[in-house]
Amino acid sequence: MEISREDLDGGKAFDWGRTSADYAKYRDIYPPVFYEKIAARGLGVKGQNCLDLGTGTGVIPRNMYKFGAKWTGTDISENQIQMARVLSEKAGMGIKYETVPTEKVSYPDGAFDLITACQCFVYFDKPKALPNIARMLKKDGIFLVLFMSWLPEKHELTRLSKESVEKVNPEWNGGEGVFDEPMKFEPCVYDVFEEAFHEEYYADVEFTPEKWHGRVKSCRGIGASLPPEAIAAWEKEHLALLARIMPEPTLIPHFIQCTGLRVRR
Repeated sequence: MEISREDLDGGKAFDWGRTSADYAKYRDIYPPVFYEKIAARGLGVKGQNCLDLGTGTGVIPRNMYKFGAKWTGTDISENQIQMARVLSEKAGMGIKYETVPTEKVSYPDGAFDLITACQCFVYFDKPKALPNIARMLKKDGIFLVLFMSWLPEKHELTRLSKESVEKVNPEWNGGEGVFDEPMKFEPCVYDVFEEAFHEEYYADVEFTPEKWHGRVKSCRGIGASLPPEAIAAWEKEHLALLARIMPEPTLIPHFIQCTGLRVRR
């Protein structure tokens, strides 16, 4: 399903479903500490019922599954959900998935101990989505907003990859800004929620040249929005770049943020 918003890439349409195969193969990139820190807060653990919004290929539910919670994942893209089901069934995981926009997710009041949104909160129609999210949380439930960003201002490889995307897709604004500043939520978020906790930290994530290429290709600025001929041209150039500066697996620094929100009473 195509998405188009004036504040994202100047209104240029993108569709995450176009990236599903690459997303499944290359975007399961969060380090173990990412999940361990969530579980250490008593979130996503045995006895809890959890919902992952904008689940994509089910990265969060699949990696949190070992901690014992019951998970459901939703996403606007049927292609993403189909891939999530394949990967979960292959791993023997009993995760439920549904193709539905976040604004129209409809589960009973107070159904979930934890609702997560990883890398996708920016895409929500927040005035519509937030009251619905609050409704589905239990009294002391947590809405967990997660984000992990590369650091093009601090690492040559990420800077050059970012520039390669901007060269072929000048409208893409996913590479703008300082990437290790705290998340800033719109005022409408605090009309519904209050901050329960916030954590931020750096983590080095190892990538092979193939995995880094796939991670960049599956971003909004390439695989989700460009025509095949433009993707092919970018791939040729980016692979040549990696052959010069990334001949072997490399640790790439990332900045991770985790904000827990509780319904304002």
